[in-house]
Amino acid sequence: MERIATVNRYTNETKIDLTFGIDGEGKSSLETGVPFLSHMLDLFAKHGQFDLTVDAKGDVEVDGHHTTEDIGICIGQALREALGDKKGIKRYGNAFVPMDEALAQVVIDLSNRPHLEMRAEFPAQQVGTFDVELVHEFLWKLALEARMNLHVIVPYGKNTHHMIEAVFKALGRALDEATTIDPRVKGVPSTKGML
Repeated sequence: MERIATVNRYTNETKIDLTFGIDGEGKSSLETGVPFLSHMLDLFAKHGQFDLTVDAKGDVEVDGHHTTEDIGICIGQALREALGDKKGIKRYGNAFVPMDEALAQVVIDLSNRPHLEMRAEFPAQQVGTFDVELVHEFLWKLALEARMNLHVIVPYGKNTHHMIEAVFKALGRALDEATTIDPRVKGVPSTKGML
């Protein structure tokens, strides 16, 4: 069965059409109106081997907040839908990714219990026109809507762009591992019998 989902979210602030394929080739087509976010989502898709299409129109003349938040919501919803009953998945994923002087670790549990734990101190408040605080906003909404436990740790780094880039690459790789079908897993990987 193809693990792919499409989500449409239309509000007074944003209009988003998004398709997310778990078992993809790392291809993306991204129109977000937030250039730095598009760059990060391209990295996320490439390193996770996901196929991601985003057509978003938002009130970016105000700032990138609503668009970034709502894309996080949509990816989370699409991921949850595409996963279906989660039978056979590895469930857990962990990735370390270096980016020059920066290092990021992302650990995921597709547990149906949403939580974001983020430990990162970014030196700059903006990268280009992108407000760095929106990284947390995006990740929290992604974790909430996908109903996953998401831990993001950036122990060191000097360049904010590098630090965030390492996070999104690690996010893709950790999620790829967690969503991988393991033929040894019978049913869902939980003693509860459900996720």
